[in-house]
Amino acid sequence: MTRAHRHALTPRRRAGAWLLLAVLPLATMAQDQPAQEPAQEPAQEPAQDQDAEGVVRQRPQGRPLDYPLPDIDPARVSPPQAAVRRETLPVPDRWRIMESLGAERRWWDPYNPNVLKGDLPFEPFKRWGNDWFLVLTGVSDTLVEARRLPTPVGAQSSERPGSLDVFGQGRQSTFNQNLIVAAAVIKGNTTFKPPDYEFRVALAINYNRSQAQEVRVLRLDPGDGRVRIDQHVGLQELFYDKHLRNVSDRYDFDSLRVGVQPFISDFRGFVLQDNAFGVRVFGTRDNNRWQYNVAWLRRMEKDTNSGLNDAGVSLRRDDTLAFNLYRQDFPVLGHTTQLTVMHNDNREGGRVLRNSNGFQERPAILGDARGHDYRVTYLGLSGDGHFGRWNLSSSLYAALGRDERHPLAQRENRIEAYFGAAELSRDFDWLRVRATAIAASGDENPFDGRATGFDAIMENPQIAGADTSFWIRQAVPLVGGGGVALSGRNGLLPSLRSSKELGQSNFVNPGLTLFGMGADVDVSPQVRVVGNLAKLDFVNTSSLSVLRGQGAISRDIGVDLSAGVQYRPHMNQNLVFNASAAALFPGKGFRQLYAERGTQYSLLLNLVLTY
Repeated sequence: MTRAHRHALTPRRRAGAWLLLAVLPLATMAQDQPAQEPAQEPAQEPAQDQDAEGVVRQRPQGRPLDYPLPDIDPARVSPPQAAVRRETLPVPDRWRIMESLGAERRWWDPYNPNVLKGDLPFEPFKRWGNDWFLVLTGVSDTLVEARRLPTPVGAQSSERPGSLDVFGQGRQSTFNQNLIVAAAVIKGNTTFKPPDYEFRVALAINYNRSQAQEVRVLRLDPGDGRVRIDQHVGLQELFYDKHLRNVSDRYDFDSLRVGVQPFISDFRGFVLQDNAFGVRVFGTRDNNRWQYNVAWLRRMEKDTNSGLNDAGVSLRRDDTLAFNLYRQDFPVLGHTTQLTVMHNDNREGGRVLRNSNGFQERPAILGDARGHDYRVTYLGLSGDGHFGRWNLSSSLYAALGRDERHPLAQRENRIEAYFGAAELSRDFDWLRVRATAIAASGDENPFDGRATGFDAIMENPQIAGADTSFWIRQAVPLVGGGGVALSGRNGLLPSLRSSKELGQSNFVNPGLTLFGMGADVDVSPQVRVVGNLAKLDFVNTSSLSVLRGQGAISRDIGVDLSAGVQYRPHMNQNLVFNASAAALFPGKGFRQLYAERGTQYSLLLNLVLTY
């Protein structure tokens, strides 16, 4: 290094150069010496490093620790700020949350917070506290229906001269308008728990007009003609509900309800669905996995033409003690199992009842038409839910009891009847396909002292396309077999009773089997198309042969084919339009009973408005 170079270096660079000159000879001497075996050294712990966040990482020995850094744009990194403490304001009730979001209030608007449908406390009730609510409900149900049924020619006279045949012209039509108005006063914050108190009343105002082609179809007196217009106001609900206690932190509870109230025996209404006067205790356990009902119910008389409750007359002497127990997620997740025990005690044998059209309802014009009492116990096991992707709804019932004197057998009868129903379905996106099987036992011998034909208390079955099916929707009269119907309106069973609303149960009947299939097609969120096909047969026709006084009758009822469409323009239940068409293609047994080879049909238009 020359003098000029030394003067060109800074003091720090000059010290580094002298250090390099001192170390270089030592490195040259180490390369000239022979290599030696390295000495064994004790094992060392892997080197450890601590990153900027304080996380200790182990570095494998002999391999450098690599810290790959992502590309960072300083312009997009906000400068550090001091931590700001989050402020939480307590909200004492749910409706103030909606107010803070700016939700509009209009008394006529059912879609936004509304004081008339229980979203906000009702101001006039604030003298009693801040948790009293008013809930108003209005439903308009308009029905137009045309049908063709087996219809007898008038016994005393006929509308047309020369009409001497047993069966006449069967076209009929009905216009039915129901306006349901309900009000409930509720106390309690019901967001997570049942209400403390509830007072509820519901009235149904009905207007109906029916027309037939033959006289004595709509009224007993042939002079009343072929058109009937009627109206009625029915008391459908009037009860007081008291929350007795909570039994867990998750609001498992016990409650008491007294008054006219709805009750259903099972998921599909096979045995009892009615609005009856009664006392009911109900509640839940185990985080709502167990649910129970214990009830005493006394049935109310019904208006003849509307089917609504008639509060102007005394209650029927027909009592039902009912116990229901539900278990959710049993036997698998997503399936609910129900156990049902009901005892029906009917003591109306000593009273004669004629309906408002003049026809006798109790006792039915069956056999010797003498009155009778009966007691029957229903034991049922039902289920509703899914097993994986398969949906299953099922029910099994046994009816066991005693009829003191059946009018057809004219002796005491031991009741032993059975019923089973199952509907299996599966969903494929917008399509659900269904398969249905139903069996109700029939009576083999009306005179043997055993009544083995299954009958319900007051059925309203929701299965096999009930809203569209001809067999379930229409009441088919048993022409020439007394004043009873082969099957009742909105009923499944061929029970040979005067009517399900006013008549008594009858366990001497032909029974029924039904095998069907159907599909629900969601064409769009607003439009659903429904189709059903069912094969119907009697189980045993001996009771029909006795009543009609004719030989062996085939068990073949026929084939029921129906289709319907439902339109919901707002994709909710506030406005629903239904239209359906159904046809019964008579089988051999149906033709033998009615000498009817033509197709029976029904057409229906229905508009439901709900507030």
